[in-house]
Amino acid sequence: MGKCYRKTILIDLDGVINEYKGNFDENFIPKIRAGADVFIKKLADKYEIKLFTTRNRLLAAKWLIDNNIDCYFSDITNVKEPAWLMIDDRCLNFKGDYYATYIEIEKFQAWFKK
Repeated sequence: MGKCYRKTILIDLDGVINEYKGNFDENFIPKIRAGADVFIKKLADKYEIKLFTTRNRLLAAKWLIDNNIDCYFSDITNVKEPAWLMIDDRCLNFKGDYYATYIEIEKFQAWFKK
């Protein structure tokens, strides 16, 4: 790999970068979470960052621009692309044990519902 290669991180929009709390409105994206911009800037120094969202791509792009963080993202996608890591508020890390994973699924709550 050349020195220009960067590992890719997909970051979910709702509930990770913004203040989404479960009330989806297709025409409105909640405000940016405190500290999200600093976090993204720090990651962008070392990683390629892609926004991962099922929202309208143009609305999401406008939101990134309005929050002055568009320059840190190389793309917006709703596809699980090859990536080194995904950051999402609704996922589990599979650790090789289906029973333990099932128990985690049964107990799962998004962070903002705890």
